[in-house]
Amino acid sequence: MNYTLNQLRVFLKVAQTLSVTKAAEELHLTQPAVSIQLKNFQDQFEVPLIEVINKKIYVTDFGKEIVEAADKILSEVYAINYKMHAHKGQLTGKLKLSVVSTGKYIAPYFIADFIKQHSGIELLMDVTNKAQVVASLEKNEVDFSLVSVLPENLKIDKVELMQNKLFVVGNSEVSYEASRYDKSIFETIPLIYREPGSGTRHVMEKFIIQNSLPVLKKMELTSNEAVKQAVIAGLGYSIMPLIGIKNELVNQQLQIIPVEGFPITSTWTLIWLKDKKLSPVANAYLNYLKKEKQNIINVKFAWFENY
Repeated sequence: MNYTLNQLRVFLKVAQTLSVTKAAEELHLTQPAVSIQLKNFQDQFEVPLIEVINKKIYVTDFGKEIVEAADKILSEVYAINYKMHAHKGQLTGKLKLSVVSTGKYIAPYFIADFIKQHSGIELLMDVTNKAQVVASLEKNEVDFSLVSVLPENLKIDKVELMQNKLFVVGNSEVSYEASRYDKSIFETIPLIYREPGSGTRHVMEKFIIQNSLPVLKKMELTSNEAVKQAVIAGLGYSIMPLIGIKNELVNQQLQIIPVEGFPITSTWTLIWLKDKKLSPVANAYLNYLKKEKQNIINVKFAWFENY
C-alpha cells in the first residue's frame, strides 16, 4: 500500500458526491486530475471500491468500509494540523459556507483577506442553488450561508452585505435606443429562466406575478453561467443579477435593456441559525465581516453604483 492523503481526499469526495464532476468542483481540481487520483488509489486494491453502471457511480460494500477508514484518517490528520497551529497560538479550524450560485461573484471578496490573515483556517465553500443552500443550513452542515432571498421558515441571525440588482438583459445584436420601455416589451422577448429552487428565479417569478407580465418562456437552464451564454448566443433574454455580468457588459457581449420597474433589488445577506453556538473560527470571521464589509464594498464594488 502506498496511497497518499490526496488520494484519500479524492476517493472520499467521489464517494460522498457519487460524481467525479462534483468532486472536482468541490476539491477545486480538474476532472482528469480527479479521475487519475481515483484510478491510482483503486489500483492498490484487488477488490473494487466503486462501480459505474449506466454512467452512475455506486460505492461497493468494500468501498464503504474504505470510506469510513479514509474519513477517520483524514480527521486525524486534521486534528494534528489543528494542534500544531493551536500550539503556535494561531486561529485554526474549518470555516464552512454554502453560497447561492450567483453569490460566487461576491463571496470570495468578503473572505479572501480573512483567510490570508489566518493561514491555519481551512475554507470549505459549497456553491449551489438556493434550495440546497437553505437545506445545508437547516441541517446545520455549515457555519454560514450567503443568500439574496431569506428563507421563510428558519429562525436565523444575519448580516446584510450589499444590494443585489437584477436587470433585463439581452445580447448586442439588437439595438434598444429608447430611454425606457414599458412592461409590454415582455410580449415580444422570450425569457430564459433559471431552474426551480434558484433565488434568481424566485425573485424573477415574484416580480412577474406581481405585475401580471405577459411572459414568453423560452427555456430553463440550471446555472447563471448557462443562462448567460444562452443570452449571448441569442437564444433569448433573461432577468439577471448585475454582479454576474460585469465583464460581458464591458465587452459589449450583453446589454441592459431599460425597462419600467427595473432593476429589481434584493440584498446579499450572510445568515446563520439563530442560537447556533459558533466556533472560534466562525466567530472571528463574523467579527471581521462586521468590521470590514463596508471597506470591501467601497474598494471591490465601486463600479456597482454606476448602474
